[in-house]
Amino acid sequence: MAEHRDYHERSILIHGRFRSEKWDFQDHILPPVSTSAAFRLRSVERGAQGFQQFANPDLDRNTTKPIYIYERLDEPCRGLLEETLAFAEKGEAAVAFASGMAAISAILGVHLKAGDHLVTSPKIYGCTYSLITHWLTRFGIRHSFCEFSTREQILDAVAPETRILYFETPSNPTLELVDLRMVVEVVREINAVRPAEEAVKVVVDNTFATPYCQRPLTMGVDFVVHSLTKNLGGFGADMGGVVVGPHASETDLLVFRKDFGGSISPHPSWHILVYGIPTLALRMERQQKTAKYVAEFLELQPGIDQVIYPGLDSYPQRSLAMTQMLDIDGNFAPGSMIYFEMAGTPEVAYRKAIRTMNYLAVNSLSITLAVSLGQIRTLVEHPASMTHSAIPLDVQVKAGISPGGIRLSIGLEDERDIARDLDRALLA
Repeated sequence: MAEHRDYHERSILIHGRFRSEKWDFQDHILPPVSTSAAFRLRSVERGAQGFQQFANPDLDRNTTKPIYIYERLDEPCRGLLEETLAFAEKGEAAVAFASGMAAISAILGVHLKAGDHLVTSPKIYGCTYSLITHWLTRFGIRHSFCEFSTREQILDAVAPETRILYFETPSNPTLELVDLRMVVEVVREINAVRPAEEAVKVVVDNTFATPYCQRPLTMGVDFVVHSLTKNLGGFGADMGGVVVGPHASETDLLVFRKDFGGSISPHPSWHILVYGIPTLALRMERQQKTAKYVAEFLELQPGIDQVIYPGLDSYPQRSLAMTQMLDIDGNFAPGSMIYFEMAGTPEVAYRKAIRTMNYLAVNSLSITLAVSLGQIRTLVEHPASMTHSAIPLDVQVKAGISPGGIRLSIGLEDERDIARDLDRALLA
């Protein structure tokens, strides 16, 4: 039988591996869905073996036939999903969770303890900001903010107690990039004079780019997190999250998931595995084409102050984008997210943005006013008052989140319909 490495990624994302220890099925084109919270154990000895096997660092989950015990620990669809996600991100291991925030909580919870320090960007998702500034501080974990633009900024922000650098690239919602290779190089210099137990880990939220457009692990990043609810799920029907990284951290992530109860259930695992990941490349190719068309249209509108999209010639970090955001064939892949700001003073821009989105909510078929992103439907939202409302207004302004800013997630509708609905909303 041919090895999966002989095939292109598009094919493997559809079919997965030829053989998997996660499930013994020979004739199903699609894997069955498990609907049992607990699994029959044929003997006490088998049950004991299953508990000894779970999260055992001496066993390779990819080659060891699992003994399923209880859905919160492990189950077949989740295992198959994790295999595919690890392949997509070029990581050794993937551990899936019930949501993106559960995955972020796990990677931070595994690597941080009271007295440790975290360096993060002010340009992050509102709930991640709340997790770091509200909850982690209650557990005695300090944090500092850093733009990650230069070596000097990173070196100034890192303290002896720092254990994690966490950021998004592109950032949510302003689509600013962090030079991954530069950050990795700086962290290697820091870690070169530290004992292994005090090493700094680099964690990147790759949700906006997806593994189709960018694979940070191949550039030396330690861990990648995703909200599977977004592009990897693709249809807005299921929630999920994942951490992808080295095999050495798999045990801690599995135990954290077991003890904190953040396990993704079989049905969303199945839907993401069967519908989301196999269509990722096709969806992203179409959505990127539409995103460029819409971004170029928005640049021509007089009532808009600026349009930010990595695929535009006017994008401030165009050179970095073209070398870092590459698809699975090595082509420039700027993604499907657009951020634009209305013209005028902050108060005027805010009123214009609200009127524009309210018009779309009532009158547009092709654009839906809703949070989330990465769906087959084009979604528009107001970051300052919605997804990033947990961030204080003064911090929003420092992070470049304008009161008149609008985030647009491009779907699969006809590009002409999206542009026409935007045109009508801007005129109104």
